[in-house]
Amino acid sequence: MSHVHADTPFAPLGIAVLTVSDTRGFDRDGSGDLLSERLSEAGHALVERRIVPDDIYRIRATVSKWVVREDIQVILVNGGTGFTTRDTTPEALTPLFDRAVDGYGELFRQLSYQTIGTSTIQSRAVAGVANGTLIFAMPGSPKACATAWDGILLAQLDARTRPCNFVAMVLPEQSRCVTRSAEAAPDHGQGAHA
Repeated sequence: MSHVHADTPFAPLGIAVLTVSDTRGFDRDGSGDLLSERLSEAGHALVERRIVPDDIYRIRATVSKWVVREDIQVILVNGGTGFTTRDTTPEALTPLFDRAVDGYGELFRQLSYQTIGTSTIQSRAVAGVANGTLIFAMPGSPKACATAWDGILLAQLDARTRPCNFVAMVLPEQSRCVTRSAEAAPDHGQGAHA
């Protein structure tokens, strides 16, 4: 885990938003609208936005195309995380992960419990890193998307969040993070190690 300097500047990220739905179009995509507005208000760039049906291979194909793009550092996926037979987002995404971010789903359910109680156990919110790109999947309701963004992602996608955040992982050249041992050790003219 890297620790953030107090003077680290904000670093805008390129973010793609994917809505998974068999029925919604852009005219009725409240969740995609909410995420697009929130990320823009936070200072990030909406690079691309799509809607795909709840189909493992169409979800995976879209995300696979995005993780190889240099202008996309984060992918936000909403919808398809429940328990119906049509909810396939976790199955589509987890094979792409080089590393899972287990704490995201755990924290999402903890925050969600405050508003929907034990029904939160039916949320299969997942996150991971694929080819250096962060992927966060959340339920498709605007309320759930607000919980994920406001309660987790806003801070973790901000380079200034201390003691640590995900920005150094996707923009290492723009982040000014140091390890705890480098922060504690005297410099001796050697410079900080990232």
